[in-house]
Amino acid sequence: MAASNNVIVCINLVAVILSIPIIGAGIWLSNGQADSCVQFLQWPVIILGVLILVVALAGCIGAFFRITWLLIVYLVVMLVLVILLVCLVGFVYKVTLRGHGNIEADRAYLQYHMNDFSGFLRRRVRSSFKWDRIRSCISQTNVCAQLSQSYRMAEDFFDAHLTPMQSGCCRPPTQCGYTFVNPTYWIRAFNLAADMDCLQWSNDQTQLCYNCDSCKGGLLANLRKEWKRANVILIITVIVLIVVYLVGCCAFRNAKTEDLFRKYKQGYT
Repeated sequence: MAASNNVIVCINLVAVILSIPIIGAGIWLSNGQADSCVQFLQWPVIILGVLILVVALAGCIGAFFRITWLLIVYLVVMLVLVILLVCLVGFVYKVTLRGHGNIEADRAYLQYHMNDFSGFLRRRVRSSFKWDRIRSCISQTNVCAQLSQSYRMAEDFFDAHLTPMQSGCCRPPTQCGYTFVNPTYWIRAFNLAADMDCLQWSNDQTQLCYNCDSCKGGLLANLRKEWKRANVILIITVIVLIVVYLVGCCAFRNAKTEDLFRKYKQGYT
């Protein structure tokens, strides 16, 4: 039984190590441009990572001190956590399938529309209550301020590869026909009926296009990109974790078999 228990200790140490990238993915999301304002996915990821860490440590203790009931609890709870992690991976994959930028003539950056994204993501920004909080968060970042420091000429700005949030929140839509002065200051045009966002644009540096649907679309595009990157880490981790869990189940079964055989042998002798 000692050999099987040593195996269980080792695989639980692997599970402890696997919890680190899960927690790291959640922390990385909390510092992302979009996720830091939306604040949705990072907490489920961090909580799952911490729970996996705690349960794996409990499995190590149970195997090292040969506490059978603790190992059983470990196997049951870890199975639940693995299932939850698989569900989370599937959920993120589904809600990030839709969403892309639209190419604009003579522009290197893309235009984003809120309706291009999944219904779940749209609901994150649709209500005025939620968007007021998110808008306030965006206005406190330097996502737009850094554009004025980087681009002085219109040609340089139009050739720039802006982030989705910069493209959607920091400039008026191209179809409005505004005249470039600097990246966050534009001369109003007469074609304001081209898009409702044309009426929302303001040269006030605390307003800009933060009330525009294009800003919501840009934020969702940033959110989608961040979630997809984090999901790659979660997919790799959950695959390895499933393998580790299956090996742990086999080791536990072998340990119980060895224990029964030892008791039978002692009774026989």
